[in-house]
Amino acid sequence: RRGFRVASVKHAHHDFQIDDAETDSARHRRAGAAQVAIVSPRRWAVVNELGGAPEPSLGEMIGRLEPCDIVIVEGYKAAPIPKIEARRAAQQDRRPLAPHDPTVIAIAADHETGAAGLPSFSLDDIAGLADFIETAVGPLKPRAAPASPTERTAARPRS
Repeated sequence: RRGFRVASVKHAHHDFQIDDAETDSARHRRAGAAQVAIVSPRRWAVVNELGGAPEPSLGEMIGRLEPCDIVIVEGYKAAPIPKIEARRAAQQDRRPLAPHDPTVIAIAADHETGAAGLPSFSLDDIAGLADFIETAVGPLKPRAAPASPTERTAARPRS
């Protein structure tokens, strides 16, 4: 809403599936396709089967994203990046990360946290969190309108 192009990377500590077990794309994966592209008029996704290869690093995943102004990362707790720790009263593991991780720069929670010197926000305080992020990472300038897929392809160096 501020004119920024935002991307996100979410790490899952469990197996996940973005297509239903009975879809053609799921059948293609089960049949051995190393990559399956799923395309609709509203979105597309590419599923890569690792086939025993190591999980890509956070840096590798960010490198695969389209150009953007900021990347929101969820789940990479050990990554040496600035973090806003999300805390929910209902979460099973309620051990706070901030006391043991100097890269935590703020806390967002749905309950009182006793944040001990760190900025603290309600999980619903989207404007406050956005203001904080913008201040913490420095002034962001929104990108121009995203290039069309043809312009992006033409701008990439050819091998």
